[in-house]
Amino acid sequence: MGPTASGKSTLGVLAALELGDVEIVTADSMQVYRGMDIGTAKPSLAERAGVTHHLIDVADPSEDWDVARFAAEAKRVVQDVASRGNRALFVGGTGLYLHALVDGFAVPGRWPEVVAELQETADTGALYRRLEALDPEGAARVGPGNRRRVVRALEVAIGSGRPFSSYGPGVAAFPPTNWQLAGVWLPREVVATRIEQRFTAMLEAGFIDEVRALAARQDGLSRTARQALGYRELLSHVEQGGDLGAAVDLAVARTRRFARRQRMWWRRDPRVRWFGAPENPLAILPALLRDWKR
Repeated sequence: MGPTASGKSTLGVLAALELGDVEIVTADSMQVYRGMDIGTAKPSLAERAGVTHHLIDVADPSEDWDVARFAAEAKRVVQDVASRGNRALFVGGTGLYLHALVDGFAVPGRWPEVVAELQETADTGALYRRLEALDPEGAARVGPGNRRRVVRALEVAIGSGRPFSSYGPGVAAFPPTNWQLAGVWLPREVVATRIEQRFTAMLEAGFIDEVRALAARQDGLSRTARQALGYRELLSHVEQGGDLGAAVDLAVARTRRFARRQRMWWRRDPRVRWFGAPENPLAILPALLRDWKR
């Protein structure tokens, strides 16, 4: 794992080729979508030809994709890979997905009708007090300041009839695990530069045309797909005529902020072994392989 644009995908392929008994499973919330290729930085066809990849192009852009669906698919894939005598190497930066995988979260379902009712209340404080009454432990874990998390905890408590906190200790707990966790660490300014360079390369590769094709789909785009970094901003240009330069600048800025959040997410986990390089992420490959072969 590691921030976006830190070279994880290429490192994963090189490690898999060296280890020989490894198949890669993508832990990315947007690479699951067919037709969203350039902007999600999917591994190239050549990389996928050299190493078996899973959980790429498994959903239509009109479908919602979430951690519950990922957890179910990831469990199935791990069993499938093991049946061939191989190991699964998960590569990605979606922190909640990887946390759910490593710690075996019991992921609650979804209750859209409950969410619709909750969203009618504009006062997040009132929603939080309602959560405190239903699930004091869950409320303490979520905190009053994040409306999305408050609504999700209430959705689960009301929809399932059991406290949100009963589904597990959450992302603040780091119990022992049999998984080996490796993080890619590059200086923040290097990641920021790589993000900008990658976005420029995406535009040159036809990213805007890809977004136009998605916007023209008869089935439309799901809420999840529309929130993908880069797509969200370019859709405002394609569908609403917004300024392209402003859309690009906003996409780069948001992606940099996202990279900082990813870094902060994984820094909390003492189980992650970090491998750093001053500039080129491929420089960490020998140390990574030594650790995994030990």
